[in-house]
Amino acid sequence: MLDTPTNDGLTEHESNRELTTPSQNDSLYGQEFGNELQTETPARLNHTSIASPTQGVHQDLLTRYNHLRDHTEELVSKLEIEDMVVQSMSDASPTAWHLAHTTWFFETFVLLPYKANYHLFDPSIAYLFNSYHETLGPRHPRARRGLITRPSVKAIMAYRQYVDAHMRELLCTERTANPKAVVELGIAHEEQHQELLLMDILHLFAQSPSKPVYDEHGDAEQSLLPSKFISIAGGLISIGTTDSDFHFDNEGPAHKVWIEPYEISDQLVTNGEWLEFMRADGYRRVELWLADGWAINQVEGWEAPMYWEHHVDGWYQMTLRGLLPIDEDAAVGHISYYEASAYALWREMRLPTEAEWEHAAKKGLLRQVDNVGWQWTQSAYHPYPGFRAADNAIGEYNGKFMVGQMVLRGGAHATPSKHTRLSYRNFYRPEQRWMFSGVRLAKDSCSLADSPEKNTTQFARDLISGLSGQPKVTSPKYFYDARGSELFEAICRTPEYYPTRTEMMLLRQSVAQIVADIPMHSVLVEFGSGASEKTRLILDAAPQLSSYIPIDVSDGALSKATIRLREDYPNLHISPLVEDFTKDIQLPLSTTGKPIVAFFPGSTIGNFTPEEACNLLVLWRERLGHLGHEVQLIIGIDMVKDEGTLLAAYDDAQGVTAEFNKNLLLRANRELAADFDIDRFYHRAIWNASEQRIEMHLVSCVDQVVTIGGYRFSFHKGEFIHTENSHKFTDGSFRRLCEQAGWSVSNHWISSPISFSIYQLRTLSPSQDK
Repeated sequence: MLDTPTNDGLTEHESNRELTTPSQNDSLYGQEFGNELQTETPARLNHTSIASPTQGVHQDLLTRYNHLRDHTEELVSKLEIEDMVVQSMSDASPTAWHLAHTTWFFETFVLLPYKANYHLFDPSIAYLFNSYHETLGPRHPRARRGLITRPSVKAIMAYRQYVDAHMRELLCTERTANPKAVVELGIAHEEQHQELLLMDILHLFAQSPSKPVYDEHGDAEQSLLPSKFISIAGGLISIGTTDSDFHFDNEGPAHKVWIEPYEISDQLVTNGEWLEFMRADGYRRVELWLADGWAINQVEGWEAPMYWEHHVDGWYQMTLRGLLPIDEDAAVGHISYYEASAYALWREMRLPTEAEWEHAAKKGLLRQVDNVGWQWTQSAYHPYPGFRAADNAIGEYNGKFMVGQMVLRGGAHATPSKHTRLSYRNFYRPEQRWMFSGVRLAKDSCSLADSPEKNTTQFARDLISGLSGQPKVTSPKYFYDARGSELFEAICRTPEYYPTRTEMMLLRQSVAQIVADIPMHSVLVEFGSGASEKTRLILDAAPQLSSYIPIDVSDGALSKATIRLREDYPNLHISPLVEDFTKDIQLPLSTTGKPIVAFFPGSTIGNFTPEEACNLLVLWRERLGHLGHEVQLIIGIDMVKDEGTLLAAYDDAQGVTAEFNKNLLLRANRELAADFDIDRFYHRAIWNASEQRIEMHLVSCVDQVVTIGGYRFSFHKGEFIHTENSHKFTDGSFRRLCEQAGWSVSNHWISSPISFSIYQLRTLSPSQDK
């Protein structure tokens, strides 16, 4: 949270500061800074030339500050001086103004309150470069920022260098008053202006008949995958942040919100879809538009998104890479709230509320969350319950704008990495569209076909079918609801359960060799990803991976893992799939033609019968081979070993495995209204030597009858439910399985003294595949 300084007298010097009135030579308007520039572009500042300790009191802040200021200068280094002083509209600001304003922010809110005897660079700066902090005094009108030709760009860069030197000195000095919170605010503030810079540069360049190119090598917006609507059950949820790390004040307090069942698109509306709206005369159909939106539409003559131009050969769009033909598969951008609302109504849908958006995003169900375009919500920008702005100038940062604006969520391709959070609330007026804004659709839920209720229905069918046979069986995939996933993680920490520790150790020892043959831009697909802990070893060792697709049946576990991974690997494209990996999974089309690396650790293949395991390996070979021109599978295998070690691993002394096994019955009670009494069953693990597998059973302690969904199942004392197999392999038996399924072993690694193996498989060539 922002811990604002207690001193509110930011417009007057503290009594212990002996600042002199700047002389003519000190002034931005003086001879020293008013001369014509000697270079065409401002020189980059070299902060390494400023004397400061290599290890400061606030070393992390200093590193972040240096990176921030360097990145801003990298952004403007592509511009000419003439580009930096022009204001293309009243909502935009000249680049030079951004450079000075962000520097003024650090000077005003950090250096003045926290650095003793700090001398202002120039007192006139506050009037020119204060944005909206009314409590700090009068300011230059926003719409006239383009008339500021003095101070020059060279003078503004000198101002930045002066403030940077003092900031670095401050961050290397021990102080009673800790400036960390307000420095973090200043960093986040300048990150916002880095995106604003690009917004304003694009708007400026779009006005030019020559259509200048800002960065011909800039990142294009990512191509889209086939979209789908995801159904989400309603209920009482929590939104807003409780994080103790930095966040803006408008992101809290966390509070409860009731939402009805809804459906939300997993990705953004495309240019091609928007063209259909235009062909349907959407911009001229008054019945689709809100009243104020229709009025602005008529005055402005809107007929397409901002920056679109119609030429004889079709539609083009002005971008930071210049004027380019419309890519129909890319996300539509630069859309106002009024346009987004009209489009949604035309599609007989709506925009999501910010609570719906945040809930879906936290569950890891959305693509294009924060790297394509900000997404309009239908929520007005109001304070959360319990919000109170700080009673000083910093309190004006967000609170004073909480009327007449609409909330956008997510982030854009121009948003600095790690700037946003899932609780981040951006806001703009509904008619504005020069920002990088897009559209994600939602609708009220008519069917929960893709919701947890669907899984519940399948769970009921499979459980009823399994208990109707002899012996009674269940599928181990139903172990892994949220509680089951937690218990399995606990099993992995028991002293008896060797597979996880042994495999992790083997992975650490061998990961460099394992990833050595992974081609550039490969896609990592993990089956049964769970918490994705082992995956991190692969990700850390293989920067050549471009994408990661974790697949798991547990929505809760997958959501938690995805959130953590996106924070830790911001440059990795992560597309989680809540799916049963034993089915014919449809992977994103973006994987087509890319090298595929499948990852299946944990010896989970041993949970299947030999026939099932072979069929699964065949399914993956065919599915992955169809998408990728090169496919490999990294798979963990538990080896045959002494019976005592095996039995202890599946029947630990703490009883965690027993609780994990019984949780299957509790899940049936929770989700299917079954009436299992778990105290009438006990956990049992046995070694089946003939099948070379551990079996887990739930054994009935008494004669009893259990009801599930209207079906009655009788259990005799001693009768059991066979809940899981864990086959163990020899090197020979596993190689035979691979060959039968059309895979060849290209390498393998084995641990000792407890034997566990990791195999690297490749698909057989046509001449080998018999």
